[in-house]
Amino acid sequence: MIFHQALRRELSFTTGGVFLVLVTIMITTLVIRILGFAANGAVNPEDALVLIALATLGYMAVLLTVSLFVAVLMVLVRWYKDSEMIVWFASGLSIASLIRPILRFAAPLIVIIALLALFVWPWANRESTIISQRFQQRSDVSMVAAGQFRESAKAERVFFIEELDVDKSEVKNIFAAETKNGRLSVAVASTGFIENAERGGKSIVLNNGRRYEGVPTQPDFRILEFAQYSTHIQNKSTLDPAPRDREKSVSELLNDPNVAAVNPNHAELLWRIGLPLMALGLVLIAIPLAYVNPRLGNYTAMFYAVLIYLIYSNLLNLTQNFVSQGKVNVFVAAWPIHALAFGIAFLLIRNRINPSLKWWRRQLPAFLANR
Repeated sequence: MIFHQALRRELSFTTGGVFLVLVTIMITTLVIRILGFAANGAVNPEDALVLIALATLGYMAVLLTVSLFVAVLMVLVRWYKDSEMIVWFASGLSIASLIRPILRFAAPLIVIIALLALFVWPWANRESTIISQRFQQRSDVSMVAAGQFRESAKAERVFFIEELDVDKSEVKNIFAAETKNGRLSVAVASTGFIENAERGGKSIVLNNGRRYEGVPTQPDFRILEFAQYSTHIQNKSTLDPAPRDREKSVSELLNDPNVAAVNPNHAELLWRIGLPLMALGLVLIAIPLAYVNPRLGNYTAMFYAVLIYLIYSNLLNLTQNFVSQGKVNVFVAAWPIHALAFGIAFLLIRNRINPSLKWWRRQLPAFLANR
């Protein structure tokens, strides 16, 4: 019990520490990427924090899977390094005795990973898409803000209003630039007002201003003075986009009427169900993988861990692509990768239990003799 309590305590602290490090790296990467999108006008800067939070929630299952795998590996590597595993073995226990306490610790986290992959992942993707699409479909009314240059959704016009009186619908020092049919039109005025147009639209009316049309170096360039100039503000209706496979809930994926051989919903379900199975397989592989050979150094196990995770995750993604393209049946593709991982874990554990006489060396001569 003392060993089990110490193991659970170290696994809890190490998993939490690794998870915080990975979340920090993820948030830093998302901040750079989403702020770049905001600078390019792809997303609303005011929605940047919400999009970062949603993206972090969406990848929480993957981060928790990696954290659990690395934590089990780091704790057992330290136990080998500090000779605590020698005490474990001297007490009459084998490496197989670690499986039950480690799985008892990992089981709740694997359940959380399954819930995150099945429910939180599609919800976060769906909300992120809705926020981005609503910004792309925003009306030009949202561009009217004092002291700011505002660009329309299609980058066809730019407004600048120095002062705005919402109650009186009056504006001062207006700049409006519009590109239409390859020609640039710029209108400036000191005063103006916002009026309601037909069908719920709005227009900005400029008073006593000047309008510039064309390119200054071309002969058709014109400068016009006007008493009133009206520019219509487009008012688009926001439409919710059709959900993609990664944005559909489990019920939507299961109830899809599409029964064709190539069904992306099957591939999406395969990935969501495969993520907690991958977490279980990685935990089992980490138990024998943590063995430290003093001649090879303490970081050899971590190198193999990174390699195994990359191969495992890439195989899962590759299988998902094959199923979505109809190259492999979903029932055929659902089990081989995980069965291979569990089989490798069993062989490695069996080898660590009896390293001097390997199982396959004992079985191979008998198999050849029977042939």
